[in-house]
Parts: sequence; structure tokens; C-alpha cells
Amino acid sequence: MSIWIYIFLGSVMLQRVLELIIANRNKRWIEDQGGFEVGKEHYPFLVLLHVGFFLSLFSEIAVTQPEMMKWTAIPFCLFIIAQVVRVWALSSLGRFWNTRIMILPGARVVTKGPYHFMRHPNYMVVAVEIISLPIIFQAYWTAFLFTVLNGVVLSIRIKEEERALQADTNYNEIFENKSRFIPSSDD
Repeated sequence: MSIWIYIFLGSVMLQRVLELIIANRNKRWIEDQGGFEVGKEHYPFLVLLHVGFFLSLFSEIAVTQPEMMKWTAIPFCLFIIAQVVRVWALSSLGRFWNTRIMILPGARVVTKGPYHFMRHPNYMVVAVEIISLPIIFQAYWTAFLFTVLNGVVLSIRIKEEERALQADTNYNEIFENKSRFIPSSDD
């Protein structure tokens, strides 16, 4: 495996570790404001999914020894675009962003950035990453398996998150006409 593949994937993993540090800091802040976590039961599965994704990706790359093809520029560009939207989504949420489902009762739902166009841009970003990153390296089994597993975990997580947001924030008022993943504007 080329050193550049290790550097690239290592930088993606470092980004995830930094996000966990930020998420823990944001979790403490929300709890200090009177907030609470929901969905604790499925959070370990989400962590396992992401750890398993990187282990599977590294393993499949090590076994297949992929060569970079011209067409790999397409999934690479999709991955980079997803990274830009990820930063936009996270910075739009500010202290409300988290890897956990953290609810601050009475808080106004964020409607700026990509949240102006859809309910769950960060989940859409993760879905794009989980399919595009492995395809860059022709790790098709990883792309397929973890796309399916991510869909299963998100189907549980999103229902729980939306239920909690509807109960304790202005979520219904703000997002009743917004799609979960398809950008739209009601302006």
C-alpha cells in the first residue's frame, strides 16, 4: 500500500478523532445548560460502525492492493465535496453539533448553513463518505456493506433524534416542509 494512501486515510481518521474531542466538549456544554442525551442505547453501535468501517477499509485495501485509476477522481471529488459540506454543517451547528443526540429543551433549531435546505445534511455527508471513500480505493465490499449498515443505524437514530427534537424544541415548526436529505428551499 502506498504511503500516500496511509497519509490520506490517516488524516481522515485524525479528523474523526478531533471531532470526537469537539463533540465531548459540546456535550458537556449542553449538559451544563440543562440539556440531556437521548439514544444512548444505539450510540455504541454507531461507534462500532465507524471503527469497523475503517478497519474494513484498511483490510480490503491491504488485500486488493488497488491502483489509482483516472476514474477514481470522481469518488475523490465527491468525498472532498462531502468534507466541505461537513465543515459547513458542523460550523453552522456550533456548540449544538455532536456525535451523540443531545437535546437542549427550549432551544431554537439551527436553520442556517445547509440546515436551511435540509434536516440532516451531516447524515447525508456521512452516507456520501461511506460510499465514496472506499470506492476511491476500489474497496467495493466495504462500500456496500457499510452503506447498508449505516442505513440501518441511521433509520433508528434519525427517528429517535427527530422524536426528541419534536418534543423539546421548535423542530416541527422549522422543518415540517424540509426533506431529510434532499436539498430544498421554501423561500
